[in-house]
Amino acid sequence: MEPARVKSTQHPDNVYPAFFSESEIMGGNDEIKEAFYAFSHLGCHEQLWDAEGKETDNFVVKKLLTRYERYFKEHILGDRIVLSLRIPNPNVEKSEAKILLEALNSITRSYDIVKLFYGEDAKPPIIDVYVPMVQSADDVLKVHEYYQEYIINQQNKPIRKTTIKQWLGEFGPKNVLVTPLVEDKESILDAHNIARTLIEKTGNKTIRFWFARSDPALNYGSTTTALMLKVALQRLHNLEQELGATIYPIIGCGSAPFRGNFRPDNAEKMLEGYPSIQTFTIQSSFKYDHPIEEVQAAVKIINETKRSAPVPIDEAKILPIIEKLTNAYEEEIKLLAPLINKVAAHVPSRRLRKLHVGLFGYSRSSGGFTLPRAIKFTAALYSLGLPPELLSLSVLTSEEIGTIKEVYSNFEQDYQDAAQYFNMDNLHLFPELIQERIKETVRKFPVTPERKHAKITSIIAANLEKEQFDVVKEDIVRAGMIRKFLG
Repeated sequence: MEPARVKSTQHPDNVYPAFFSESEIMGGNDEIKEAFYAFSHLGCHEQLWDAEGKETDNFVVKKLLTRYERYFKEHILGDRIVLSLRIPNPNVEKSEAKILLEALNSITRSYDIVKLFYGEDAKPPIIDVYVPMVQSADDVLKVHEYYQEYIINQQNKPIRKTTIKQWLGEFGPKNVLVTPLVEDKESILDAHNIARTLIEKTGNKTIRFWFARSDPALNYGSTTTALMLKVALQRLHNLEQELGATIYPIIGCGSAPFRGNFRPDNAEKMLEGYPSIQTFTIQSSFKYDHPIEEVQAAVKIINETKRSAPVPIDEAKILPIIEKLTNAYEEEIKLLAPLINKVAAHVPSRRLRKLHVGLFGYSRSSGGFTLPRAIKFTAALYSLGLPPELLSLSVLTSEEIGTIKEVYSNFEQDYQDAAQYFNMDNLHLFPELIQERIKETVRKFPVTPERKHAKITSIIAANLEKEQFDVVKEDIVRAGMIRKFLG
């Protein structure tokens, strides 16, 4: 069976709280309802269960089957609908490392539960594990080997006068897929080599490979990230042809143009822009900030569209543009960091989360400063009337712009979708270099402002200066309602 075309995730970029949430911040019990809603109402075939960066519920399978028994009797969990686990990467998230052990052990317990529910012939409800922030195949192979050696093979070890299997019961499933999630520039552009090693070391010629969209945009800029993905997808396609393998790419997009511009009304353009992607993740804004009929229709279109070859690109032209944009973005974001952090503190949360540790690279390489997570980062800049999509574009020549448009078919649409929320009246808030570059950007790429959004962002700027922070939080949400995404 091919992997799901649509994966429901738990990324909190929604403006409106989910209608079934007990508060504006979704907790564990709400996320059980969310998984059921994604399967039963939206038509998703896969739900990501996130054990990385949050307090997770290791009894999700038991709760789903007991709370929604009638639905899951008719729709077999483990057949057309599945759960997948996102676990911590111990090489990066040292304080979260042992959550990996709990998550992997929950796979065998969940399999026992579905066998009690459906019978001994039941299929495992969780067959895929995602490792975030992967930088080498070793990050994935360690998880794969641990599951085999210390969970599955341990059942045959003796304990007193019996074996662990005779004492605790059989451990299964015998195999799980371990899928890399790459989030930094070097790893994205090296995806084909990571995939090659995984195929050679495991002998499995059918794998999945997940590309982040939000964190790379935070690190390198939105247009830069789109171009990096084009390169990586072509390289993966070439590897498929070389090895006779099947590699199913996944892309994790948010609704903000900066984070992918993936909305129900934009689903067909995403399919056109990324034809080789097998699985598209839908995040909270996609699910809750649009009418359910639009969401269902978009999910149906994605599910019914078969993937094809990626957009062909000329790497010799694209790679220098990636470097040029990255350098300009890094220079600009250093200047913006203090103001972004100030505003991000007033962006409301939508899910319970621990502090995210790991990827953001500037604290290691560019002067020791930090930024909020991608959603609050994006929401902060939009709330100031400076869509982050406008950053770094001023350095492009007309020839480079033409080259980008050739391979990034949605470039102009994504830019216009973002740029309408630019507020020239707020430009004085930013450092002089930013002002000069943004003026150059809007000269090259004209902007038609959305007046209501401009008015609210002007109010936000005024209230920030007055330190009326309670009102700022309310207006950040009001601006998000106009955009139909928070960040």
